[in-house]
Amino acid sequence: MKQTISKTAGIGILFLMFGTTLTSKAQEAAESKNIVKINVPALFLKNYSFQYERAIGEKMSIGGGIKFSPKSSVPLKSRLESLIDDEEAWESISQFKTGNFAITPELRFYLGKKVFQGFYIAPYARFATYTAEVPFKFDVDVMGTTYTETMPLSGDITTLSGGILLGSQFKIAKRLHLDWWILGAHYGTSSGNISGTKTLSNEEQQALREQLAELEDLPLVKTKYTVDGNGAKVDFDGPWAGLRAGLSVGFRF
Repeated sequence: MKQTISKTAGIGILFLMFGTTLTSKAQEAAESKNIVKINVPALFLKNYSFQYERAIGEKMSIGGGIKFSPKSSVPLKSRLESLIDDEEAWESISQFKTGNFAITPELRFYLGKKVFQGFYIAPYARFATYTAEVPFKFDVDVMGTTYTETMPLSGDITTLSGGILLGSQFKIAKRLHLDWWILGAHYGTSSGNISGTKTLSNEEQQALREQLAELEDLPLVKTKYTVDGNGAKVDFDGPWAGLRAGLSVGFRF
C-alpha cells in the first residue's frame, strides 16, 4: 500500500514538473514575440529614433518606428565650419535651424531560420514633417547704393514616401538584439511652405522677388512665391527621396 502511494506521488510530481516546464516554455514563447529598440548612432545627430517589432510568423514580423528631432542648429557645427571657406555661406548655415518628426511602419521578411535573426528585407512607408528656420539674405540696390537685408523665413514640409530596407539582426544576449539597418531607400512626394513677416519698401520687395525667382531653377521642385509690403511666402511641391541607415539595440520580451 505504501509502495503504491509512493509510486503515485512520484508520477504526480513528474507530471507537475513536466506541466510546469511546458507552461514556462509556452509563456516564454508568448513573451518573446516583441522587441523595442533605439537607434544609437542617431543620438549623436540630435535624432531620437525608436522602433517596435512583433513576430507574426516563423520568419515574418511587423513593426513601427518613431523618429523625432527638436528644432535646433545643424549637427556637427564646428566640423562643418572647418569645411566651408565661404564666410557668407557659413553665416547662413550657422543660423539655419531644423527639426523633424517621422512615423515608419514596415513589414519584415527574414531569410534565415527564424524571425528576429539573420538577414531581412523590409518594405516600408514613411510619413514625415520637417520644420525649418532660415534667415534669407538678399541684396537691395537703391540709386547705386547696395545693402543687404534679411528676411526671417520659417515653415515646414510634409512628405509621404515608400521604400525597401535591407538589414540584419543578431542576438547578442538572452534578451538583447542588435539590428543593423544596412541601407534603405525611399521615394515619394512632398509639399509645404516657408514664410516670413517684415515691413518691406518697394525696392526691397522687388529685390526679394528677383532673388526668390532663382528658386524656380531647382530641379523637379515646383515653387510659387508671393512678396508684398508685409513679408514673403514660398510654396514648395515636388518629389521626395531619402535614405535609411543605423544600428539599433533592442530588448526582446
